[in-house]
Amino acid sequence: MTGKRNGSGTETYSDGREYVGEWRDGKRNGQGTLSWLSGQKYVGEFKDDLQSGQGTLTWPNGRKYVGEFKNDKPNGRGTYSFPGGAQYVGEIKDGFYDGQGTYTSAEGWTQSGLWERGKFVGANSGPTGDPHQY
Repeated sequence: MTGKRNGSGTETYSDGREYVGEWRDGKRNGQGTLSWLSGQKYVGEFKDDLQSGQGTLTWPNGRKYVGEFKNDKPNGRGTYSFPGGAQYVGEIKDGFYDGQGTYTSAEGWTQSGLWERGKFVGANSGPTGDPHQY
């Protein structure tokens, strides 16, 4: 016996976070839910104690991310949805829009193309098709 937690279980941390899910070798591994006192919640895959794989992260203000995670951050392909109806679908790196993606505003205009660290750098289209009109 290794003395390390294996199987399913619950842990409440000193900062108030709570994890309910699978454990392997004393680390969060497999499917689980991590909840913060603030109301933020992650439901998805864990690897070696980190959010890693497919998951959903929700914030108390209604913002939501569904997609890939790596090293405790959104990384890979995913969708950010915002209160009011705006949405980003595309590539994410360290939580930022990064790579190919499309942002659609609540009003319906889009920016589609290349993003770097959350800033749009590629071709886009405004509501009239004019790339400079938003």
